[in-house]
Amino acid sequence: MNDQSSAITDADKKAARLPDAQTVTSVTHWNDRLFSFRVTRPQSLRFRSGEFLMIGLMDERGKPLLRAYSIASPSWGEELEFYSIKVPDGPLTSRLQHIKAGDQIIIRPKPVGSLVVDALLPGKRLYLLATGTGIAPFASLVRDPEVYKKFDQVILTHTTRTASALGYSRKLVDDILADEIVSEIAGGKLWYYPTTTREDSPKMGRITTLIQSGELARDLGLPPLNSKDDRVMICGSMGLNMDMKEIMHDAGLREGSNSEPGEYVLEKAFVG
Repeated sequence: MNDQSSAITDADKKAARLPDAQTVTSVTHWNDRLFSFRVTRPQSLRFRSGEFLMIGLMDERGKPLLRAYSIASPSWGEELEFYSIKVPDGPLTSRLQHIKAGDQIIIRPKPVGSLVVDALLPGKRLYLLATGTGIAPFASLVRDPEVYKKFDQVILTHTTRTASALGYSRKLVDDILADEIVSEIAGGKLWYYPTTTREDSPKMGRITTLIQSGELARDLGLPPLNSKDDRVMICGSMGLNMDMKEIMHDAGLREGSNSEPGEYVLEKAFVG
């Protein structure tokens, strides 16, 4: 698929009446399987850090092909950022990975999602547990000043197969600590805990195993998960969700929602 196939032409927009087409401003390829991109932000769009949007491209029939993508940029950002895996035979990602600055994508400006601080009860520590591209909504949350007003500690964990797949989250944290304004708010409160599962790195292991064995708590010098102090957000594969729900239940944490806040929340939308 060439680059031109990913662009939405003026004729496409007119025929499909797509007022929500936005322009790609930059694209970064982190390795052969992962990329991020920024697009212009619809002027009327308002969202809470941690929410997702339906975004996509026109398919061969001239129909919008949309998938759920978490917004990686903070709610105050002037542009929207997204982080994606490259799936060779994926209906959308096989084409989306070829976008370049100047191309256009479709955005349905109706943000939703459960990974918002409003779905959590007040607590002392916030754990953000991500695998793979599940880091995206947390990239938004760790740049949100409101998160640091609500929690004394924000622990961002990111588990990937290889070390190169940690590039996005490493740069995210480095940029936060280097930013004069954001670092003043997050400095000392934001903790970063990267791990790999298939390639050697300073810390290896699945986050579920590291929690259950107590290794995560020991490494951070923190007590085991407890419902009084800890709040947890989870974003990754369906397998991770199921395993983490059991771990949360064993620790006495209850699942929350926008309508009924609890001690933990997880995302159920996936990119395809």
